[in-house]
Amino acid sequence: MFKPIQTDHAPAAIGPYSQASDLGNLVFISGQIPLDPVSMEFVSDDVQDQTHQVMKNIGAILEEAGLSYKNLVKMNIYLDSMDDFVTVNDIYASYLSEPYPARAAVEVSRLPKGAKVEIEAIASRQ
Repeated sequence: MFKPIQTDHAPAAIGPYSQASDLGNLVFISGQIPLDPVSMEFVSDDVQDQTHQVMKNIGAILEEAGLSYKNLVKMNIYLDSMDDFVTVNDIYASYLSEPYPARAAVEVSRLPKGAKVEIEAIASRQ
């Protein structure tokens, strides 16, 4: 059985899901969109601001689980436009260090609430 992870430092779930699921050695972080955890509104329409907020939300969930960005082993990035790939990639990389987690990045037709970027992650305690 998993333990749900919940922190007020990341946006509350906007549907029937947990911010993350803790299975002991692995933590599965639900897709994060650029919502400010207090206002539950987008921080900006700018993809740079949105990407920073998404990474901060992931960081807050990791911290609640007793982990850090260094524990990330797999991430999936969803973009509403691959034209933003280089910008998002540069910001994403600024939060991480080698060895980098495995990753996929794909363009999708729409994201929740009209976000420009959504990122989900898996972290390991090993």
